Amino acid sequence: MAERPEAWERQPGESAAAWEAFACYRDLGLSRSISKVADTLRKTRSLIERWSVAHQWVLRAEAWDREQDRLWRSERQQAAREVARRHARLASAAQAKLVAQLQQLDPARLSPADVIRWLEVTVRIERQAYGIDLAEAAAAGPAAVDVADVTGLSDEERRARMEQLRRELEARITAVDGGEQ
Repeated sequence: MAERPEAWERQPGESAAAWEAFACYRDLGLSRSISKVADTLRKTRSLIERWSVAHQWVLRAEAWDREQDRLWRSERQQAAREVARRHARLASAAQAKLVAQLQQLDPARLSPADVIRWLEVTVRIERQAYGIDLAEAAAAGPAAVDVADVTGLSDEERRARMEQLRRELEARITAVDGGEQ
């Protein structure tokens, strides 16, 4: 038993001339019309109309449009997957280089501002990796977000906080260094 052709393919009993006319109609896209087909093929409008009705051009063209849309969406999804894979490889390569640089970093040479910035960045990355939204964490209360706010501290308290942050950063770098070996 022969398979029935797709709606946009030549149909049983459709003459070569009628098929050519439908293909022309189908390929005109959203601007398709009987008049354009008649003009393009130098046929009478009444002949093109008869073929259109007899061979259900409107339904077949709609099926073609749906198929083209499905193919386009599939291609876009595949392209998006390829882009994501490529970006993941690039990010992984960049991270490896950054980790190598971090391993050579002397935490004692960091300024208090550097320590705060490194801590903020690493905490943000860690939270993103675990899917923790910072806005949600902030809404949960001040205890949920470990923010390095030193504006209300005395100089001595600020130095103590910077030293604590430096030790935390050094511990994180050591953990990264130990995990990579």
